[in-house]
Amino acid sequence: MSAVTWEIALYIILAILAHILVFLFVTRKRVKSIVGKHVVVTGGSKGIGLRVAVECALRGANVTVLARDEKMLSGAVALMEVIRQSPEQKFQYRCLDLSTNYENVQKCLEEIEKELGDIYMLVNCAGLAICGVFEEVPVEDARKLMDVNYWGSYNCTRYVLPKMKQAKAGIIVITASQAALFGIYGYGPYAASKYALRGMAETVAMECRHLGITVTLALPADTNTPGFENENKTKPQETKLISGGGGLAEPDAVAKQIVNDALKGNFISILGFESWLLTLMGGALFKWDGFFQNLFHAVLLGPLRIVGYFLHLHFEGIIKSCAKKKKTE
Repeated sequence: MSAVTWEIALYIILAILAHILVFLFVTRKRVKSIVGKHVVVTGGSKGIGLRVAVECALRGANVTVLARDEKMLSGAVALMEVIRQSPEQKFQYRCLDLSTNYENVQKCLEEIEKELGDIYMLVNCAGLAICGVFEEVPVEDARKLMDVNYWGSYNCTRYVLPKMKQAKAGIIVITASQAALFGIYGYGPYAASKYALRGMAETVAMECRHLGITVTLALPADTNTPGFENENKTKPQETKLISGGGGLAEPDAVAKQIVNDALKGNFISILGFESWLLTLMGGALFKWDGFFQNLFHAVLLGPLRIVGYFLHLHFEGIIKSCAKKKKTE
């Protein structure tokens, strides 16, 4: 091929790339403003929930935090007061067990709306983790996981959804976990509660997307929070070895990613390459945004099936090794 032909081919390639970049620039999602809007964060007294509340306060929102510990809730409000962006901003808290019956949650949310107006953005962050081999997790703990993780998010989402549909605007964040993508040794009842949240998020998103309401499913990996410390107290060694390879994310980074994805209207919120890889393999039917992103995924998914196969072999090897060690001990 002559030098002229190579030059023409190069120009064509550069022109195609330039058109793609222009297309991506024009169609990229803009971040919505929440200045003066009412944001409610459940589990907002500590961990990811607290950092989400702070991030929303930094973006000019009026924020209500919900949890059970009044002392920690008052500390969360005090922290937001320190970083307030304008004198008009308002912050408040309410002590509430979100897993209680729907009527109690409804009453509380009605009261806070009287103070700060209709809820524009709901961020469901309340949750807990109890680990253990499936048959060794007490039945009451398995029920507690579903009550707090699923029913807590269900009750709040159930309240705001009809009002958001009527207003044709609103943002709902449902915080699940990477454990909502595939079952892992020691995460049985916990993973079940997170799978339930994943199903709820996908359903609600499909039901209300055409009405101007966006749903974001947050899938954080292990994060350096008080909840993670408690989780490790019940976590089997096999679970620690399987899940420990991904490192430990910081709550600030996770919270910023969640808020940013929610305000862009992204359905999935993840942080880091490993989370992206696992989410791609475990959520093939998720609504990933953008044609080119989906095209890229289509090319990757075939080879990644092989990666997934060897990943499961690795996990099984860890479990067998731990079983042998227990037997010798």
